[in-house]
Amino acid sequence: MNANILIVEDESDISDILSLQLQNKGHHVTVIADGSEALEQIQNSEQNADLYILDRMLPGTSGLEIGKFLRMFKKTKTKPILMLTAMTRPEDIVEGLDAGADDYVTKPFDSNVLMARVQALLRRAEALRSQEENKETSIYTVNKLKVDTNQCKAWIEERELDLTLSEYKLLVSFLKQPGKVLTRNQLVEYIQDGPVHVTDRTIDTHIFGLRKKLKDYSKLVETIRGIGYRVAADT
Repeated sequence: MNANILIVEDESDISDILSLQLQNKGHHVTVIADGSEALEQIQNSEQNADLYILDRMLPGTSGLEIGKFLRMFKKTKTKPILMLTAMTRPEDIVEGLDAGADDYVTKPFDSNVLMARVQALLRRAEALRSQEENKETSIYTVNKLKVDTNQCKAWIEERELDLTLSEYKLLVSFLKQPGKVLTRNQLVEYIQDGPVHVTDRTIDTHIFGLRKKLKDYSKLVETIRGIGYRVAADT
């Protein structure tokens, strides 16, 4: 798909290369070098971008703050965000994901990898739009996994899984966002229910239980070391 992409990056050599490569793929690209200017355009633009590529460290307003705003702003809260960062520690990447990023690429980066990430985010966004247009959608299938949110049931191939409520909620969150790395903090929010207190380490226990019930397919739930978990999208 041809998309409108906003790049917020203050290093011109990086933004120039990204812009050229994306345009060669048929996308329309806008580049802004200042975070505060980007926020102003996002709020006032009649047409929002289909994808936001944000540098983390920017003059004016940081990429983290822009990401948080995009997730709160009604017009952009479901739009995909790819964050570029020179900060490679797991805790820094987690902070970016918790701020709203759907994916991240660390600097320096391979251009082919970045283009692949862009295309994956655009495909995921298109799938989410289709689900939103068809509110009756209740079945989500990724790889050999399937959940039916109307029946609150899950299967691996044709075998129904006997899951706890927390395990089921985790699986739904993964299948609704295939390929997306979900941090432990995000997963806590998904399964938190009433007065029961859930911690990020409790998540590890629930993941262990889910994998045990998947048996030979336990590797479908991937660990992203120091960051979180995901179910890989179909390949």
